[in-house]
Amino acid sequence: MERALVLFSGGLDSTTTVAVARSTGFEPFLLVFRYGQRHGVEVERAVALANELGLAYHVQEIDLRAAGGSALTSDEIAVPRARDPEHIASGPIPPTYVPARNTVFLALALAWSEVRGIDDVFIGVNALDYSGYPDCRPEFIAAFERLANLACRSTTENGRRLRIHAPLIDKTKAEIIRLGIELGVDYARTWSCYDPRPGSGIGAGGALPPPRACGECDSCLLRARGFAEAGVPDPAAYYRA
Repeated sequence: MERALVLFSGGLDSTTTVAVARSTGFEPFLLVFRYGQRHGVEVERAVALANELGLAYHVQEIDLRAAGGSALTSDEIAVPRARDPEHIASGPIPPTYVPARNTVFLALALAWSEVRGIDDVFIGVNALDYSGYPDCRPEFIAAFERLANLACRSTTENGRRLRIHAPLIDKTKAEIIRLGIELGVDYARTWSCYDPRPGSGIGAGGALPPPRACGECDSCLLRARGFAEAGVPDPAAYYRA
């Protein structure tokens, strides 16, 4: 099997992307980012999922919190809540946009793939049911692929070509969910929430229970609508006051 590098957050889209990569004959290597996000539980879920899937992974530490400018990396900026899912992608870019995030992620993926002789990079961006982020558009992916093939020794000297795969980019959330179910994805293990809430009760041995998804941020709302449109129950554990 050829190897592919997959940007992996443990979320619905990136987990489906891993399944797509495997179904098309690739052996995925997962690159997980701890970038200073408030919803750090996604890194825990990503690592747990990688281990369950039996896939090699690396957790890359970077600090996008220092740059600021996003509700996902700053405690001073509120995560939007209870917006109309029909209008999430049509309004102004929301404060959950993280400046240059996918550019930074793909640049680091480029370094990892070049050193390891990997020519295929998968990313789970989506340009339909999403929050309007500019670095999730087909134009961005195509431009980065052109840049990558100009920037690397392996492509300019050795005749290789790097391919950026975005297999979900033109799919609705419902279509992504149906595809994932066909490929055997267990969505109960994925994490989508931007603003997790404390779990309820006390766990075994007095441990704190795992956090729950808020059910009100854009990511939770888009996920819930996707499951509803797919006609499939959403297995996420949502917070209830």
